Amino acid sequence: MKKWKQLLAAVLSAGMICLTPVQTFAAVDLNARYEISTNQISGWPAGPEITSDTGVLMDADTGILLYNKGGDELRYPASITKIMTLLLAVENASLDDQVTFTETGIRDETWDSGNIGMKLGEVMSMRDCVYALFIKSANEVAAQIAEYVGGTEQNFIDMMNQRAAEIGCTNTHFANASGLPDANHYSTARDMALIMREALKNKTFREIIATPTYTIQPTNMNSEARTLHTHHPMFAEESTYYYKGCIGGKTGFTNDAGSTLVTAVKRKKGTYIAVTMKAAELGYAVADSTALFDYAYQNFTKKKVEGGKVLIPKGTDVDSLTVNTEPDGENELRSYYFGDYLVGMASVSLATPTPEPASDDAEDGQGAAEEKSSDDQKSSDGSGDLSADSDSQDSETQETGEDSLTDVINGKKSLNSGEIFLLVMAAADLLLILILTVILAKKKKRRR
Repeated sequence: MKKWKQLLAAVLSAGMICLTPVQTFAAVDLNARYEISTNQISGWPAGPEITSDTGVLMDADTGILLYNKGGDELRYPASITKIMTLLLAVENASLDDQVTFTETGIRDETWDSGNIGMKLGEVMSMRDCVYALFIKSANEVAAQIAEYVGGTEQNFIDMMNQRAAEIGCTNTHFANASGLPDANHYSTARDMALIMREALKNKTFREIIATPTYTIQPTNMNSEARTLHTHHPMFAEESTYYYKGCIGGKTGFTNDAGSTLVTAVKRKKGTYIAVTMKAAELGYAVADSTALFDYAYQNFTKKKVEGGKVLIPKGTDVDSLTVNTEPDGENELRSYYFGDYLVGMASVSLATPTPEPASDDAEDGQGAAEEKSSDDQKSSDGSGDLSADSDSQDSETQETGEDSLTDVINGKKSLNSGEIFLLVMAAADLLLILILTVILAKKKKRRR
């Protein structure tokens, strides 16, 4: 009996390895094709047909999608993965840190993948590393950044997946820091747009992606300077595909991923992020992204509402939107819908200041007069008129509420008609006082 118990225990112990839950990953269906879901919104401007398998166009301010073709469908990201790698690097390391290359980095250095020829034991600053990562798309640098920042490469990968979840990505799983082929390394166009949107909030990230050319000075094991230049066609000013206002982005390619592209463009009328995945080649991805940006700037306008903004088709009256409200602590959360489609959110404070008690009737009268004057001012300057925004090609969205004098002086704000009228009247009063003073002075002189 004792032998049977020992044997049973051994079998169960061995079986525990098989009984341990195995992490499962989603499958990427490269043969599926998708419709443009935003074209099904009644009254929404029809979006362009793109050749990429999937693609989205996101407003960077609100996170609203203006265009969605299979935005939540899985595809392989390839080197656009490095957007997340760069974000974690600038969030968790100093650019002055010195990084020594180990076997981890050198392992990913092959003739058919992007690299800058780093050597075992070579030392380079983190600043040089992040520029090599993004401009040259150096895979060995991506792996070395992962090991340096995370302590181990796997810990950094865990950080990538945790950060993606924090950002709101629901269909992304990273298996490495570079985007090299792996069946368990996938994302979606919407998730990659969310990652880019989050990264753009970081000043250092913006400075790095806005640099078209960077030179790595000689290192302890390389006597030659290495000059890197962007290979993003929409960002390179010398390219025939250059897009005005492009502030940077990332290209990617593997056989299974096809050509992937993330691009951000900023103009007076707004900042947008385009993501296209699995195009036949880079030229098609660029053409698709260009069409998406043109679609945004030609068909949509951003208007302010109390506490926030909405992004709506040109010619749409804000008053025609459906507004849902719900309490949010001391604020009221307002969701604005174009039909059934969310186009913006706003948080409005519900707290009202406690009035100070008046000391006498004279002060009560003065307060009432000031309140009436304030109401008249709002009536004359159009404050709170949500439909007063202009849809002209390069006009900025008008601000609601009162502008500070400092902003006016600095040219940050413009005076409305009511404010101009008050200033003119004040100037006229001062001029009249000056004239009367001069006349009185002359009369006194004559009497003498």
